[in-house]
Amino acid sequence: MSAHHHVQAATTPDDDADLARWDDDGAPPAHPRTSPAAWLRVGAELGDRLVAVSGRQDLLVTCRPGTRSGAPAAYFPTLGEVEFDAGLFAPLKPHEIHPRIVGDEERYPAAWGVFVHEAAHAAHSVWLAPAGASPRAVEAALLLEESRVEGVHLVTRPTDRPYLRTSARTLVMPDIANPTLQGVEHAAAVAALILGRRDVGILDAGETRAVADLCESVLGADLLAALTRIWTAAHRCADHDATTMLTRGQEWCDALDAAAPARPVPANLTDLLSSAVGAVMDNTAATDAADLAAQSAADSAMEAKSKAQAEDRAQRAGRRRKAAATAKSVFNTRGTTVTPDGTPAPYGSPVTGTRRPTAAEQSAAARLSRALRAAAYRERVEERTTSPTPPGRLNMGRALARDAQRAAGSLPTAEPFTHTRRRTSPTPPLRVGIAVDVSGSMRAACAPVASAAWIVARAATLTDRDSRTATIAYDHHLTALTRPTHRALEHVTTFDANGASHNLGDAIDALDHGLELSRPGTGRLLVIVTDAQYRSDETAQAVTRVKQLTTAGCAVLQLTLTPKSRHLPGTTLLHLPQPSSAPAAIAAAATDAIRKTR
Repeated sequence: MSAHHHVQAATTPDDDADLARWDDDGAPPAHPRTSPAAWLRVGAELGDRLVAVSGRQDLLVTCRPGTRSGAPAAYFPTLGEVEFDAGLFAPLKPHEIHPRIVGDEERYPAAWGVFVHEAAHAAHSVWLAPAGASPRAVEAALLLEESRVEGVHLVTRPTDRPYLRTSARTLVMPDIANPTLQGVEHAAAVAALILGRRDVGILDAGETRAVADLCESVLGADLLAALTRIWTAAHRCADHDATTMLTRGQEWCDALDAAAPARPVPANLTDLLSSAVGAVMDNTAATDAADLAAQSAADSAMEAKSKAQAEDRAQRAGRRRKAAATAKSVFNTRGTTVTPDGTPAPYGSPVTGTRRPTAAEQSAAARLSRALRAAAYRERVEERTTSPTPPGRLNMGRALARDAQRAAGSLPTAEPFTHTRRRTSPTPPLRVGIAVDVSGSMRAACAPVASAAWIVARAATLTDRDSRTATIAYDHHLTALTRPTHRALEHVTTFDANGASHNLGDAIDALDHGLELSRPGTGRLLVIVTDAQYRSDETAQAVTRVKQLTTAGCAVLQLTLTPKSRHLPGTTLLHLPQPSSAPAAIAAAATDAIRKTR
């Protein structure tokens, strides 16, 4: 076998003379299709990558068409050189190859696998055969070295396994068809190259079944088991341990010598081995293709997921920008009614004026304020810590345990002092948005909802200066009845309901942006007063916004006043037979929302 050709001695002067004579054989000068300088650049870039792959910085990589050793690639320890055949990159041309770029190797996996194999030799084939060593034992040791260095390399660079699998076809198959060994030694060498790679994790057991069965038939179970023990022992050999490697090589030779006379081999052994190794390589290629397809599918799925996430982020950003623009146009300083695109509405506002709050409304606001403060109250949090020294309360049991530990000569671990720290939890502010349907069917709700909006806004400002409420009246257009503010409202805004169509989606967007209903940390409540007699597209837009708010933790309450009202999916439906009970219902929902805030 020519497997040992991957580690070469330096060329002799006679070799150089022979090469010089070959340079001029009387034929017309060759006209290479590519410039040698271009391959020099590829070799230099391979040398740069060799530093990371092998961990050595003292090696030179030469890349040219053909090699001195005749192998696809070879490592010369005494010269500090790795020789690489440019033909491994076929059909790529030098200007298409850029090994310095990480990831470029994916376009030529077989060539890169051979390069990784030589890098493994450069990093781990550092033992040298002493003078006088048996040439046959050295050859056997170098044969065992092929799988040993790949196994050691795989420990530190497991991601190189696919490339080493691909390189096996390039390195092993030519040696099978043109063997330098015959008979039992040929079958044993194939076993070392294929089954040895199986045992270090390069190839899978199922992929190598054909070679394992043929070698067992040719060598016998006992000899194959003995050879397996030898290459397994060689795999555990240290990089510098020449003595142990030569011992394994001699054991290899002794095992073959003992078995050779008693085991006849088939006359067509080379063909049988070539067929078995070919089956192994086909299985390996099929497995790699399946893995590649699975990886490609996974990458495609990940790319599609990333693209969908990017589109979702872009859509959410667009919705946030649109909501901000809607809130800015609705909560304008003039209090005008606006269209969905933010321009002034062609007809008047539903607001009919303002009035002074009644005594009952002021009393209700005061009661709601007290209820909200009670709901927002948080018990103080206690944190207890222990320590071996004061301050803190002394625990006599732990103190005695510490004395006992010290008396026993052990390191004291008991901590007898306990310190309690009480920390006040912050009171969560309140955010309440009210969206009122002012289409013609909601006329009966105008007065109680106007009263409820003032009561909630007044109570919130009395509870916490960071609490805010806002009310929007919507049909096809939007009108801010109350704007988000920290100031207590002095007057009740009255309105009428005589509009047509509905635009609840934009109303929710404006309230969400103006009150930050999607942001955790506050008691958040959205109250929608409507009979939900919408078209399908209006309902879909509203349901989408409601789902976003509920997902963010905002409570959404729908108040209805007539039995014919529909339920908006995602909301908590509350039917009020008496419109006058709307203030109490909204107050109860606000109290529950702030109580659940964490």
